[in-house]
Amino acid sequence: MKIIYRYLIKKFLAPFILSFFFAVFILLMQWLWKYVDDLVGKGLEIRYILKLLVYASSTMVPMAIPLAVLLSSLMTFGNLGERYEIVAIKSAGIPIKKLMMPLAMVTLIIGCLAFAFSNWVVPKSFVKMKSLLVDIQEQKPALNIEEGIFYTGFDDFTIHIGKKSGNNEQIENVLIYDHSRNQGNTTMTYAKRGTMKMTPDKRYLLFTLYDGFHWDESRNSNNRKVSSQNTSSYYPLMRATFKEQYKRFDLSSFQMQKSDDSFFEGSNQAMPISELGTQIDTFKTAIKKLSLNVAESFLYNMYFFNLFIKPKEKIATVDTVLYYYGLKDDFSVPEQKRVLIFAQQSSQNCINSINFTYDDLNFRHISLWSYQVEYQRKFTLAIACLLMFFIGAPLGSLIRKGGLGVPLVITVLFFTFYFVISIIGEKVAKGSVFPVILGMWLSTLILLPICAVLTRQATEDSSSLSWEKWSEWMREFIKKRPHILFKKLKDDENTTTVS
Repeated sequence: MKIIYRYLIKKFLAPFILSFFFAVFILLMQWLWKYVDDLVGKGLEIRYILKLLVYASSTMVPMAIPLAVLLSSLMTFGNLGERYEIVAIKSAGIPIKKLMMPLAMVTLIIGCLAFAFSNWVVPKSFVKMKSLLVDIQEQKPALNIEEGIFYTGFDDFTIHIGKKSGNNEQIENVLIYDHSRNQGNTTMTYAKRGTMKMTPDKRYLLFTLYDGFHWDESRNSNNRKVSSQNTSSYYPLMRATFKEQYKRFDLSSFQMQKSDDSFFEGSNQAMPISELGTQIDTFKTAIKKLSLNVAESFLYNMYFFNLFIKPKEKIATVDTVLYYYGLKDDFSVPEQKRVLIFAQQSSQNCINSINFTYDDLNFRHISLWSYQVEYQRKFTLAIACLLMFFIGAPLGSLIRKGGLGVPLVITVLFFTFYFVISIIGEKVAKGSVFPVILGMWLSTLILLPICAVLTRQATEDSSSLSWEKWSEWMREFIKKRPHILFKKLKDDENTTTVS
């Protein structure tokens, strides 16, 4: 038995490793397609891109492991059935359930490792990924000043280059607009020719301009306009020519700026099980306390009820209260208006208090559900490894079809079904339709009977799902179908003739 067990584990681990990396690659490409616009054209160093891909891949490991378990178990038992190795093992008196035991133990270990990875590694990778992704999204596009186009990448400056040489250093017909004073195109520098170079440390871009002039018509804020006819002191004009001039532009804004990782540490996806449990208890306590204070807060805003709730702090008798609420007949018209205004303000205060309390409770409930969903997700993804094994192993032994084609199709169908049910359960859990536990374990509850039925079919050596039987049925169906159609058309023709 030990030899058979080692043989099965060896046959299982090889496709599992390949399937795992294949699943991570597919999930990573799907994620990369979502953020490709934020990465292109930024001139990022390769190390930043590799870091981002490594962090993103780490967050997808818990989702890729069940997919790899399903595909590898299908391939392993499908290959054994296709080469009649399962038949030979059964003829030696070893039932199919004993063949599943060692691989089930391996899958259990894989599930525990997936849980540990999801609990300790994924939160840290998520924080690093989000921080780096935000830095990249805020990064300016790479410095690329093209000829004939107004470039606005620099703060407070617009640059236009008429023509560039082949080495991108010699430039002609250069226009530089200075907008630092926020007065429009009042300050301009023009040069017939020049050079454009970057310093060795890539911190500055240096322009050396030749044969040009400088035009400055910006408003002088220190001078006051004396009259509407004399505006020369308010709008002075300065024009100067030069043979050679230097301009330096700071490139620090084009460099990657590292943000603080602590900003994302409060997210539900950035917490392990222990911190999630603490956060859930905190939200439950706050919601309970806020719910109990709703009635007290409502009555506190009502002046009439407040007098009876706090009798030691009464500031008026009951007759005085009834008088101000209009229950006495002996008051004047101004007093009636005052009573109405007071009642209107009290009602509006109560409405505002109720609305504020409702919004606060709704926000806290949504936050609580999100933390509970993430708490349960760490367990459901680990249990999904066992579910996928008890789907793939019996199904592979029943269809008896190895290779990659048929197992890959079945894997995609089952995992898509599992993924859709998981999303539906998560949505209803966050919407208070179902309890969070029921919503997050909905996919497990649906797949569990399927696992039981497939395992029973495999242990009883049923041929209802064998690939040969279904192929033979399809061939017979295709052969008989034209005859059935021809017979039906002939019967309809005879019926029409008789009538």
